[in-house]
This record gives sequence, C-alpha cells and structure tokens, in this order.
Amino acid sequence: MTHSHPALNWGPTLSRRQTLHAGVLSSAGLALASRMQAKDFAIASGDAATKKFPEAKAKAVIQIWLAGGPPHTDTFDPKPEAGSDYTGPLSGTCQTNVPGIQIGELLPELGKCADKYSLIRSMTHGQFGHETASYLTQTGRMPGRLVYPAAGAVVCAFKGFPETKTAGPENLIPPYIVLTQPQGRFSEAGFMGIKYKPFATGGDPNASRFAVEGIVAADLSENQQLQRRELLAELNSLHRAIGELPDLALAESSRSQAYDLMLGDAGMVFNLAEEPDEMRTRYGRTKFGQSCLAARRLVEKGAKFVTINHGGWDTHKEHFQTMRRKLPELDRGLGTLIADLADRGLLESTIVWCIGEFGRSPKVANESPWNGGRHHFGSVFSTLVAGGGFKGGQIVGSSNAQGEKVKDRPVYPGDLIGTMYELLGIDPEASLPHPMGEFVRATPGEDEGMESGGRLTEIT
Repeated sequence: MTHSHPALNWGPTLSRRQTLHAGVLSSAGLALASRMQAKDFAIASGDAATKKFPEAKAKAVIQIWLAGGPPHTDTFDPKPEAGSDYTGPLSGTCQTNVPGIQIGELLPELGKCADKYSLIRSMTHGQFGHETASYLTQTGRMPGRLVYPAAGAVVCAFKGFPETKTAGPENLIPPYIVLTQPQGRFSEAGFMGIKYKPFATGGDPNASRFAVEGIVAADLSENQQLQRRELLAELNSLHRAIGELPDLALAESSRSQAYDLMLGDAGMVFNLAEEPDEMRTRYGRTKFGQSCLAARRLVEKGAKFVTINHGGWDTHKEHFQTMRRKLPELDRGLGTLIADLADRGLLESTIVWCIGEFGRSPKVANESPWNGGRHHFGSVFSTLVAGGGFKGGQIVGSSNAQGEKVKDRPVYPGDLIGTMYELLGIDPEASLPHPMGEFVRATPGEDEGMESGGRLTEIT
C-alpha cells in the first residue's frame, strides 16, 4: 500500500540539542525549540509537501471538550415524548432555523445557526468510564500496548510545522493549544512525545489580564518584563567566554523567539482587550465564552488545533440545576463562535467539534442520593461538527425513542476522527512519528479490531 504522507522518522527521542533546549528555556521557549527540532527532522526525512492526500478543505480545528460527559438528551438529541422519567423538568425543545431539527430548550443561540452545523446523534463506543472513554473519543483507539496520540497531536504533527526549507517569517503561535488546563485523563501526545504536547495557557481569558503561562506574567507589567530581558542580555556572558557554538546560538535564537512571543506582536493574540466590548459581551463574559473568543483569535493567527477544555459535566447529582447554569453558557459561547467564524469567512476553513467522552443516562436517577442525576452513558451520545468541509443543517444517525441505544447509522470515534483528517488533507493511512520507527496508522485499521461505521461522507 502506498501512503500519501511518508512515514515521519523523528530520530532519537532525546538529542544533545533537545537536552540543551530543555535546560535553558522557559515553557514558551521550549515549545518554540521543539518546533524547530521537528522542522529539522521533517526536512531530514524528506519533503512531505511533495506528497499530498486530497486537497485540504480545513486548515484548523477548534475542539470544545465537554469533560465529564454532557447529556445528549438535554442538548443535541432531545426526547420530549419519552416522558418526565426521561426529560425531567427540561421537557421542552428549541426549534432551529432548519425545519425539522430541534435541540434542547436551553440552546436558543445554537438554534439560530443550525444551518451551519451538523449533529451526529449516533456516536457510540460502549465505554462508561471517564478515562477509557476520553482516551477512545480523543484517539479513536482502545488502551493497549501503545499510548496513542490525541487528534490534536496528530494534526500538529502533519500540519503544525514547516515542511520545507522555504524561507519566510516564522509563525510564533504554538500550533496546538489548550485553553486553559490540560485535559488530564490521557496523554495528549502519546508515544509521539513532548514535541507534540499542547501548549496549555493556564489563566482565565475573562480576567482583566489574561495571564498566559510562560508568556504573560500576572505580577509584572510589560515594561518590567522588557527590563528583565535587557538585564539577562547584559549578564549573559557565556557565549562571549566560549565562542559561538551552534547549539548555544540555536538556544539563544529560541530564547529570543520566546521573548518575541511574550512581548511582541505574536503575544498580542492573547490580549482580548483588543476586541470591542460589544464582541466580548456577545461571547459572554465567562471563562468559557472568552475562551471561545480566544480560540477564534488563535486560528486567525495560524494555530492548527485549539482545544477549549470546558469541564463540569459529570452531573450524578443535581443535574438539572447544573444544566440551567452551564447550558446557557455553552449556548452563548459556541453559538457566537460559529456565527463569528462564518461572518469572518473563517468557518469554511475551520472545523468546530463539540464533544465529551460520552453522554449521560437518558433516564433520570431520582432516587436518593442522586436526587435528579444522570450517570455515565457510552451506548449512544451526540456531537456537533461545523465548518472545514462539513455540511450544515444535517443530522447523521439517530437513537431510539428514549435515547438509550443507536437506532441507525452508528458512528465510532475513529470514523469521525478519520473524516476530520481527510478534510484537513491528512491521509488516515499515513504513519505517525514513532520514536522507534514503527509504522503506526493515523487511524485504526481493520486489523486492529476496532468497530467502524465508515467515514461521514453524507456530511462532507
């Protein structure tokens, strides 16, 4: 079999250059140094740009990760006819701007832009534990001998680094970013290693100053950071004492780029004060809403995969009280993100992917001690996809009348991830970078025993 992307041989797991970088750079500098290393290895292993799997429709992905498991029947697959034992107090629906498509009653903003996204109502993997379900939903694989990378790391490997020797300005924006905390239940980069771990911003985009870890010091002004840089330059006499060693020169270049990211034009991407107050209000002055705004700014500046890690959906108790707080927040931020991307002409090249590790039990647990909770549910759940080549105003698959099992067209995590790779111009059969040179497909093949319902050709 001929693969459209070459196997990416990334050499030893830790070179002398990598060791030097790890010792002298801050987190921001290390991210930049890792990118330089990956570029070097990519050039050494051949020009991947000369071999292309179909022309990419998408350039970037914004993933809304609803950690804990959002309720499919209260969001994208309502079942008003199932009765109060299933609906609880959220028995209504929201009619969208697409005839025949209804969503949960607390999602009116998403109802206004349903023509721009599709809903998959037959996602399934059968896993009910957070760790396994998260890993499977993000990688397309079950845990086993190898620790596989999440989709964001794979996109970073194929799309996040320059692949040729063509001269041009370096984009200092990290290709793979998490707003704001790492996802935690799995290793995002897996066996591919630290070069492909996301840059986790930390901080709060809704704060008066978004203190991005390693870029914006919460207790220092920009002028104070500049003064520290000048002082470091004055004190750094090592290179004068031992000459211009290539490794030291590269380290100094990485450090300089890190400072440019912290204090230069690139770092301003994190300064949400540049946005009009009206736009910030439109997204919602919440951590999630402003994270959505930050994600839009990041893909505008060249980020390839941005995850918004929005947890708090593990609602075994007091489910409906929590939903009345969290669903309007999700609705406002996600609905505005989709509409804003469309208004700016970015939606056609940006995939928006909203999903959790599973859904929640359709039948409400009213008995003590749950008092109206919903539990883990991996038999069937829903996801929203928009942009980047995905059609809008469509429904894929369905669940039964109670939302308890797939009725038709099962969609497994690998099916969706593989479809997104194809839209990004990544061959799902391509080999991933492996430290020992093993051939590992970007998506699972039939020989791995993973169930599949096929690529999502009906919405691409």
